[in-house]
Amino acid sequence: MMTTFTSRPIWDERPSAIGRLGKSLLLTLIVVSVLFPIYMVVLTSLSTQDTVTEAGGLVSIPGELSLGAYRELFAGGVVTRAVMVSLGVTGLGTAISLTTTVLAAYGLSRPGSLFHRPLLFMILLTFLFGPGIIPNYLLVSSLGLIDSYWSLILPSAVTAFNLVVMRAFFMNIPQEVTDSARIDGAGEWLILRRIVIPMSKGVIAVIGMFYAVGYWNSFFNAVLYLNDSAKWPLQVVLRQYVLQGQALVVGQTSNTIAGEALPPSLAIQMSIVTLALIPVLFIYPFVQRHFTKGVIIGAVKG
Repeated sequence: MMTTFTSRPIWDERPSAIGRLGKSLLLTLIVVSVLFPIYMVVLTSLSTQDTVTEAGGLVSIPGELSLGAYRELFAGGVVTRAVMVSLGVTGLGTAISLTTTVLAAYGLSRPGSLFHRPLLFMILLTFLFGPGIIPNYLLVSSLGLIDSYWSLILPSAVTAFNLVVMRAFFMNIPQEVTDSARIDGAGEWLILRRIVIPMSKGVIAVIGMFYAVGYWNSFFNAVLYLNDSAKWPLQVVLRQYVLQGQALVVGQTSNTIAGEALPPSLAIQMSIVTLALIPVLFIYPFVQRHFTKGVIIGAVKG
């Protein structure tokens, strides 16, 4: 008796009931492992001293809830100022980074552009060799950017990985589309604005999120270049309080504030973490649908 073999690969076959059940259980465990720590952080930030003491740390079972930790955060003005700094740096930095990356990626995606290969080689070289902390600091200092908000933006304005991904996406745009526009008399600026950018909304949204999350979560540049604590972004304030226990309310010397008992320090720490998570959790759902289209397609052609 001859055995009949199908030409369809194994990954195209319909999974068995046990396989589907196993995948569902595995995905459920992954989702729970991601969401449960966030749930504990948010719940702890809303808990009172008695609830935190009874739990012995992070709270997993809801008890008495209170907004005291969040009231204290914004009472001294330190966190409010830090949030405004982080929002400003993130907004301006993302706009500058996206503009620069789009222009550079489009220029490098045109084979006949000026110094195409040397510039591309220099960018790819940064994947292997980094300048280091001291040369970066000396450069920022020589430019007069110490204690300036520009020191949080310009040193990380363009990321080589994002530039390469966007360039690869631009190279996947059919050559016939741009050639027909040139025949109609369109220049490179018009082609970029009217054809390339509208066809690349997916990858631009993804790269924009990468830059925004990077600026929002960045604290190392602020630690290096900002000596004035009044200019610190939210992540540095979070680090100072969580790791060093620095007070967030000016003149806080007792266990009460505004006539009320202070919330537990752990609740205050978790409220800062929650505050730092909100923008990322808010932005991600709007660009999530672009990830597969923007990154995978952009990584197909080099």
